[in-house]
Amino acid sequence: MARVTVEDCVDKVPNRFELVLLAAHRARSIANGSAITIDPDNDKNPVVALREIAERTIPPEDMREALIHSIQKNVEVDEPEAAAAPVLPQDRRGPILGRDDQSSDTQVDVLTEEQLLRGLESMTPSEPSSNGGSGGPRERGR
Repeated sequence: MARVTVEDCVDKVPNRFELVLLAAHRARSIANGSAITIDPDNDKNPVVALREIAERTIPPEDMREALIHSIQKNVEVDEPEAAAAPVLPQDRRGPILGRDDQSSDTQVDVLTEEQLLRGLESMTPSEPSSNGGSGGPRERGR
């Protein structure tokens, strides 16, 4: 094959930065003993990696996954649990929330905005709190 160029590879991996990352990772894996999928023609590893990308002998998605896997420090493996979680006994279970009993709710409570405001006003204290200082929490520490 003639000299490989970036234009030969850009149509397979459109982002040039990603192309450089993938080719460099592939060249390192070839140097570490990974099998070459094309005839090396006495080329150096980076050229072989670019030729593999240009000829699509290794899918770019596989190269991308291998690169991501090599960069990851902690890989979580989500393994299924051996047994199902134990069920709590009936006496230790919390209340089960569900729909109200429609037979006991014969009348729907209607509250107007005015009634709500009057109820809220009756709940607010009419006198300031008697915690001593007038400056709030910052005054206490001084």
